[in-house]
Amino acid sequence: MQSKATTVKQYLAEMPEDRRVIIEAVRKVILKNLDKDIEEGMSYGMICYVIPHSLYPAGYHCDPRQALPYAALASQKQYMSLYLDTSHFTGFREEWAKSGKKLDMGKVCIRFKKLDDLPLDLIGRVVKGVSAQDAIASYDAGRAAHSPRKRASKAAAQKKTPTRKKIAKKATKKAAC
Repeated sequence: MQSKATTVKQYLAEMPEDRRVIIEAVRKVILKNLDKDIEEGMSYGMICYVIPHSLYPAGYHCDPRQALPYAALASQKQYMSLYLDTSHFTGFREEWAKSGKKLDMGKVCIRFKKLDDLPLDLIGRVVKGVSAQDAIASYDAGRAAHSPRKRASKAAAQKKTPTRKKIAKKATKKAAC
């Protein structure tokens, strides 16, 4: 459920009480551990934590008018989500497993239905462990690795020459026509 709220306060107010309590608890952990240069606000219908244009003027590549995303917190239809890049935290999955809680995770989305589904201390350590500067460096490195020039050279390097079997099959098809 994408919200039309324009402020975090408004977003929280429109949420059912049971979910609001959970989202507020996770938000409290994030805010307690968040780098001072990262700002909280609303974007894409959810609570977002962003690196402002004053620190990263280019903004988000998909929409440069948007600040660079760092993390997000949302109440979806079937679950709640924490969007968090855990790649900076070596052993994240192992640490989660040690907590005894089941990890329901996509690429950067941790899905949960109740507060007890999350090891909040681990979430806090992940947030604390990635500064705005770390996130910017990671973002820039990822963008460079996926630049059009890099993709073209990678595709050319991976392009295989046809095997004898494929050449013979193609020749057979031509002869049959």
